[in-house]
Amino acid sequence: MKSCLLGLVLLVLPAAAQEQKQHFTINVGTPEGQMLQAIGQESDDDKKLALAQDFLTKYPKHEGAGWVTAQLEVIYVKQKEYDKALEAGDKAFANDPNDLDVAYNSLKAAEGKEDADLVKTWSARTSEIARKAIASTKAPADDDEKEHLEYVKGVDTYSDYALFALAVKLKDPKQVAELGAALEHQNIKSQYMPQMSGIYLTALTQSKQNPCPAAEKIAAANAKDVDASISAGNCSLQGKQYERAIVHATHVIEALSSRPKPEGLSDADWASRKGTLLGRANWIAGIAYASQSKLGPADKALRAALPSVKGEPQMAALALFDLGLANYTLGKAVGDKSKMKEGLQFFIQCADIAGPYQDQASKNVRAIKTELGVR
Repeated sequence: MKSCLLGLVLLVLPAAAQEQKQHFTINVGTPEGQMLQAIGQESDDDKKLALAQDFLTKYPKHEGAGWVTAQLEVIYVKQKEYDKALEAGDKAFANDPNDLDVAYNSLKAAEGKEDADLVKTWSARTSEIARKAIASTKAPADDDEKEHLEYVKGVDTYSDYALFALAVKLKDPKQVAELGAALEHQNIKSQYMPQMSGIYLTALTQSKQNPCPAAEKIAAANAKDVDASISAGNCSLQGKQYERAIVHATHVIEALSSRPKPEGLSDADWASRKGTLLGRANWIAGIAYASQSKLGPADKALRAALPSVKGEPQMAALALFDLGLANYTLGKAVGDKSKMKEGLQFFIQCADIAGPYQDQASKNVRAIKTELGVR
């Protein structure tokens, strides 16, 4: 019986699914029956390959031809003869479009070729067959049935993983975006979607496509997907949907507070990554609060964001400008000159950054200095 091991990051399944059982009667009293029996009993791949090819040459219309073709596919995948495996898979699949092992082996062959279009095609077919099998399966009666059901579930999960794994390897943004869209359509709640969303949404931007619809959809499906929520928050900010931007930013902050370090990432790398994400989330929230004149929350969020955005001049400039405005206004409202001076210092820093906020920040510096009587 087939088996699988499902991990948090990498799904481990056989390089090729095991050979299917034949579901027809073999008449060993006939030459073709004897050949089918020999194919089923042969353990040496090279010998089995020769027997199978001979059978298909002599009896291409036999009811066992589909089963024999599926045996060829298994061998070709093992031998990394991916084009031959796909050719055999197409024929075997045409014979039985519900054969999960044939679909899985074709997916493995498509992965071997690193062909994005083929991976998308066979991932979708594999997942569809697996899900139908899961939906139609009654409670397993014994350990063999339980093991088989777990295998089917594992293959379904692997069909998601295959899209993610190839996207990580490819450099073409258009292809990466297509693989991300395929996973989004196939299973937006996949355990691999949070790992895919960052590169997917970046690839959409790089290929001059609008990432906002996908970001919103993915973030809605999983509020703990921090990359999608950051992107959706930026989109909401650009669209002046400030409350929605704050909601997305808050989801990121909450998710990161309880998110464990991802496997394979060092403590230092995770601390850096987490700090960057928290900084972006606080920046989005802070700008949104400032745009609504909610100066207290804006001040708190932007102070938290500032260290992580200093390396990005335009983000830093806007944060500094809004911090200057928030602190000056809050201080002036209660007659707190030290708070007003804090605002002045933020405006001074903003005025040092070339960009759209520089001129107004410089004017604000002169005006506040005159008001406070400082040089």
